[in-house]
Amino acid sequence: MRIKYNAPTVLTFTFISTLVLILSQTLLPSLTTSWFMVPGKGGFVPTHFRSWITLATHVMGHANWTHLISNFSLILLIGPILEEHYGSLPLLFMIAVTALITGVLNVLFFPTALLGASGVVFMMILLGSFTNFSKGEIPLTFILVLVLYLGREIFNSFSSNNISEFAHVVGGFCGSLFGFFKSPKGNSVVRTT
Repeated sequence: MRIKYNAPTVLTFTFISTLVLILSQTLLPSLTTSWFMVPGKGGFVPTHFRSWITLATHVMGHANWTHLISNFSLILLIGPILEEHYGSLPLLFMIAVTALITGVLNVLFFPTALLGASGVVFMMILLGSFTNFSKGEIPLTFILVLVLYLGREIFNSFSSNNISEFAHVVGGFCGSLFGFFKSPKGNSVVRTT
């Protein structure tokens, strides 16, 4: 019996994020804040290459082990199923788009910095509710997940904490759009109304 690298996008994302945290806590203490944290409103410098890079790389930076484990326990649970269903490159594209959208919106609207993969987690949670999607139907699982997960995040956004519920909601919105408009791999069916 051998170990299989069964979900290359999810596993590579996990290993890179873990390596970033290890390096940030040992050899390169400013790595996360320099290259894996998108600044808040007023902190983005359009003439700095680093500012542009962090719009996408912030999903690989985490504040500590608890932060990383809480995000990647869900990514490792849901991600391989999605990667099997949609394919490695399409899932990588969805992760990158979600990272970019949450990064840009954070720079435009929020004064605090943003780091972590929780927007990607919520993208996967909502996308996962579409795995049995058929044209002309809205899965009840999607509606329930939308109400439970995003409803909780909207409710929590009114409390004072250091969690970006906005990134969670935006990630969930991205997952919903991907679910409605992205066909699973090997499926050339066009969804119509």
